[in-house]
Amino acid sequence: MKRLYFASVFTLISMTAFAQYDYRDSNRIGIFFGINQFTLNTNDFETKPGSGWNAGLSMRGNYYDDWDMVYAMQFSENNFSVTTNSGFISEDTNYKLSSAQISLMLSYKIIENHLSFEFGPLVQVNGKLNVEKGKENNIITGTTLLAKDIVDISQFNFYPVIGITAGVRHVRLNISYQYGINNMLGNLNNKNLGYSFKGNPGILNGNLIIYL
Repeated sequence: MKRLYFASVFTLISMTAFAQYDYRDSNRIGIFFGINQFTLNTNDFETKPGSGWNAGLSMRGNYYDDWDMVYAMQFSENNFSVTTNSGFISEDTNYKLSSAQISLMLSYKIIENHLSFEFGPLVQVNGKLNVEKGKENNIITGTTLLAKDIVDISQFNFYPVIGITAGVRHVRLNISYQYGINNMLGNLNNKNLGYSFKGNPGILNGNLIIYL
């Protein structure tokens, strides 16, 4: 939680400083909310994508000619499921991941105030996975692990992101995709669980942005 706090403070300071620079019509602060689909790409066990939510703040400002710069701070709840066994019954066990993300994107204005293409880096910090209550002792299919054995994942990840934003001056829809470069399951390899884990998250986001 300390990491989330310091990440939030850093982003707010950055946004404030950025907003003071050469204020023009396209320099604006936005609030956004939306949904996401989280997929954990791994060969170690069977996973299924799940839906979650996003909320946050962004700052869009002039950069150079047809380019804008976009700072954003996003809080998310991500969900996915893993195939497990409870006795002789096969069932999906749901996992929840809360995270905070900071991104810095370049935005090419295809149509001023209406359509733009974004790309850039994003850093995420998160806590442990929360496993569905009552299914903590389910056995992960194809392994000897319990569902609760894989919750202590890596708490830092770096994502390249691409996206598109479309709408009008004050209300726009952003759709983006991000793929985690770091091994999200890498921290489990230090737990002596008898497996070599590798998993990379992929997240599809859809956010509605309201510019103030």
